[in-house]
Amino acid sequence: MTESGAQLFARLEARRCLKDIEKKLFPGDGGPENGEVVELYGSEGTGKTELLYHLLSRCLLPLSAGGLEVDVVFMDTDYSLDMLRLVSILDSRLNAGTHQRRRSIQVSGGHSISAFYWPDRCEGGTSVTKQEEKLSKCAELLGRLLRDYRITVFATCHAIRRNYSGPSSFSSSSSSSDIDRPYLCRPWQRLVTHRLLCSRQETTNMAANNNREPKIRQMFTVHCTSSSSSSSSSSSSKTKSYRSSSFCITDAGVEFI
Repeated sequence: MTESGAQLFARLEARRCLKDIEKKLFPGDGGPENGEVVELYGSEGTGKTELLYHLLSRCLLPLSAGGLEVDVVFMDTDYSLDMLRLVSILDSRLNAGTHQRRRSIQVSGGHSISAFYWPDRCEGGTSVTKQEEKLSKCAELLGRLLRDYRITVFATCHAIRRNYSGPSSFSSSSSSSDIDRPYLCRPWQRLVTHRLLCSRQETTNMAANNNREPKIRQMFTVHCTSSSSSSSSSSSSKTKSYRSSSFCITDAGVEFI
């Protein structure tokens, strides 16, 4: 089956916008536009995967259940996807009696984009170009897919260093610490338009039960940096906006506070 350029244009233009995917997470005008990349970055145990499940479930759920009703392609590069967990989140949020409809693929979820970072470094030897060659080619191919098909990409990225002094401080004027600084190749970094920096903290919830001992409730913080391009007749530049939010993880998935 073939389609004309006009049919392709009409199909792509009819895609649902994802800017309302999670208003408590993204700054400014909302979430990602079609053709943009969201990177979820942080150390192990900082809520990246659960946050990814939350975003994907918002995409998959029908409109009647508060979702955006778009299809998702999930790429599990390190075999850590818990499909039962994702299904459990969807099931807990799904309303009974919803009607399914045919949808086109609009979102790609990746876990994790940094899975082969160390093997690539070993194979590349002392040459940085060789070390980054494979991921650079993948980023260039992904860039063409973003331009041609206007998909939205959500991808996790593991921090390669641990922070033992607590969560990183964050402000629009402060520079990133070593643990938070992007380390993947430049072609990938140029694709990222929204960067979610995840960290973990613990708080005491005294009202959780009637026991004398307080219950420790795991809390997570995410700092979002969004870049938007602004062009003029003379030059083009990127404007950054920021937002911080906190969430906890329940049986039904992420719950923002």
